[in-house]
Amino acid sequence: MSAAVPRRLRAGIVGGGGGAFIGKIHRIAAELDGEATVVAGALSSNPVTAQASARSWYLDRSYDSYQEMARNEQTLADGIDFVIVATPNHLHYPVAKSFLDAGIHVICDKPLAYSLKEARELAELAERGRTLFALTHNYTGYPLVRQARDIVRNGELGAIRKVLVEYNQDWLMMPLERTGNKQAEWRTDPARAGVSCCVGDIGTHAANLVEFVTGREITAVCADLSSFVEGRRLDDDANVLLRLSGQAKGTLVCSQVACGEENNLNIRVYGSAAGLEWHQQEPNSLIVKPPAAAPWRYLRTARGGLGDASLAATRTPAGHPEGYLEAFANIYRNFISDIRRVAGGIAPARDYPSARDGVRGLQFIEAAVRSARRGAQWEDL
Repeated sequence: MSAAVPRRLRAGIVGGGGGAFIGKIHRIAAELDGEATVVAGALSSNPVTAQASARSWYLDRSYDSYQEMARNEQTLADGIDFVIVATPNHLHYPVAKSFLDAGIHVICDKPLAYSLKEARELAELAERGRTLFALTHNYTGYPLVRQARDIVRNGELGAIRKVLVEYNQDWLMMPLERTGNKQAEWRTDPARAGVSCCVGDIGTHAANLVEFVTGREITAVCADLSSFVEGRRLDDDANVLLRLSGQAKGTLVCSQVACGEENNLNIRVYGSAAGLEWHQQEPNSLIVKPPAAAPWRYLRTARGGLGDASLAATRTPAGHPEGYLEAFANIYRNFISDIRRVAGGIAPARDYPSARDGVRGLQFIEAAVRSARRGAQWEDL
């Protein structure tokens, strides 16, 4: 890539074809700002599906395997600048490693890897080379999530005492994995998802949000995991007590069998001086709660009183919802900006979730599963 003459970056994608949901989201997010175009892909492990998906996406180049794609793209004059990893969990490590070894930047869906061992190896590999690595914990891209982080950093809440975070859905209330639903099949399959379904799929988003907003690490968990659907091999519900650095405490609840819930992610943080509250389904509002004698303060996206981080993540005028796609695209925008910085010999800003955040996610998953298997005893991360 020429540093002197800016051009639109070329992206590739592995996975995400056929009936996959997340591949299309990654593509929209990558292309939303006009900074990059997806030009190549290995969209499925099934060559017929891969080729058909590539045609429907109008890709310039389609591959039958990610290995072939990594080998070929690094040799082309118009090869890809970065690759999107949108596969089931068990493929994150080998796919990402192949492209890092080829000197191609990587942006990967969460969780980082199939296991904590793989996650640590991938993080070390990403940190050794000059290639960049980002993880799409996309909820950190919302403007008011960034404002919430600033409020905590500025000390407005005082000492953090308690955090409550929930992520509830109902889409796995029935045994969809036995009806041909591919998304349910791999998420409930230990060979592809890892040791957890619900905690790995959405609980990691909730845990990441806690650490991102509060700046405190989760140090220990006490978890009760359930599989409410008969015959399901992995958890579909979890209730987790949290201990955080700085002596804060918390609870994390996640469920994919919570009847009537769509994508109900919310967080409440309580300090010695004030509290705050944010709901993903109403993302333009952040509530700051002083002690009982004072009125609550409602902050709104794109309105006055917001910090630089929130304003930088804001894309639409006040009153227009800042949604899921825009938050996802903010991760991509910051990642693409770093690719341009590195190409120009400038140090990256790294304003996006990293491979190390991914290691934290796998530590959380495995500690929660250990805790549940040992009768909900406390487990350190």
